[in-house]
Amino acid sequence: MQFDSIDRAILRVLQQDGKIPNTDLASRVGLSPSPCLRRVKLLEEAGIIERYVALVDAAKLGMGFTVFARVWLTGQDEETVVPFVEAIRRLPQVVECHLMAGDCDFILRVVAADLDGYRRFQIEHLGRIKGVRNIKSEIPMQRVKQSTEIPV
Repeated sequence: MQFDSIDRAILRVLQQDGKIPNTDLASRVGLSPSPCLRRVKLLEEAGIIERYVALVDAAKLGMGFTVFARVWLTGQDEETVVPFVEAIRRLPQVVECHLMAGDCDFILRVVAADLDGYRRFQIEHLGRIKGVRNIKSEIPMQRVKQSTEIPV
């Protein structure tokens, strides 16, 4: 797919407002509605636009406590990693999971109601996953920046 400055403009606007009507989007990027809609469809079909979501205020839902958990496994073989990943995918409290190169095997971003809620999650779920050797929890004191926008 050819990717030009208009496609980039479309992506910038949609990352800020995924519900913008096509006519408004077209006006903002300097196109008429039909070509604009066609470009959006092409970006979706190419997988550049993966999906549209609503960003939710976790604190207002009682899940405003964030912990970064560094996880070490007993091994990095497929028999250890695959079941761990499958178990993590089933835990809605884990909102991000990254396989790491470096000191730990995985870094997780976990949301909970509070410190006690995270501790229960760690004891009842995370610590019980087969192959978990060690967990170190990092508690952020202040969120300085959080964005879902990719610079285009």
